[in-house]
Amino acid sequence: MRHFLKLLTENKHGQTRKLCRGFCLGTQLSPNQDDSTDEFSLVSPKIRLRDGRNLAYVERGVPKDKATYKIIIVHGFGSSKEMNFSAPQELIDELGIYLLQYDRAGYGESDPNPKRSLKSEALDIEELADQLQIGANFYVIGVSMGSYATWSCLKYLPHRLAGLALIAPVINYRWPSLPGSLVREDYRRRFIKWALWLANHCPKLLHWWVTQKWLPSTAVIEKNPTFFNKNDIDILKTIPGFPMLSK
Repeated sequence: MRHFLKLLTENKHGQTRKLCRGFCLGTQLSPNQDDSTDEFSLVSPKIRLRDGRNLAYVERGVPKDKATYKIIIVHGFGSSKEMNFSAPQELIDELGIYLLQYDRAGYGESDPNPKRSLKSEALDIEELADQLQIGANFYVIGVSMGSYATWSCLKYLPHRLAGLALIAPVINYRWPSLPGSLVREDYRRRFIKWALWLANHCPKLLHWWVTQKWLPSTAVIEKNPTFFNKNDIDILKTIPGFPMLSK
């Protein structure tokens, strides 16, 4: 864990700061829809888990046998293994980072798991790491809703972790330690409350909402510069496929 914190906090000529921002800002962005190479339509490699399910993955960064840091990225709700990562390739090469991104059960090209649980999420990560032979210990980074699966690694795989980090993790609005001002200012609060109600009482309608293309999604709303500070906006302007909205 100490080495991982060092990776996230050192400021070697500002490079590690850029890497951190790459994780924080780039991990939930959609692939560039204007890419004429159609890279993201290609079929990804998969592993077959012990229970018969297939788990799709993609490897990025330096070769794992030459990596200093082997990091598994756990994507959030409405995302996948194809989430963009905005840190420069030169920086990834310099720090020796191997990235392993995968589609969680039921996302993207991975098979669903009707018996999904916190433990199964952690065991999927462990089996992925073992089949790809990335080593006895590795780092895990969870993004947004992927943070709950990442937390399960702390509970079920502590002996395998070299380090762990949560980026914009899911919160409970009813936590007494959460400042009321932050809750009131969060534009997503009503949407999340509505989505949870639908998930419990009308899951088919929720499925329609997250798959429909007629109405703007939260991904569109989150391109509003109101929700970013100046440094964030400066970085986002350099990322292809992320047009900032003026209103």
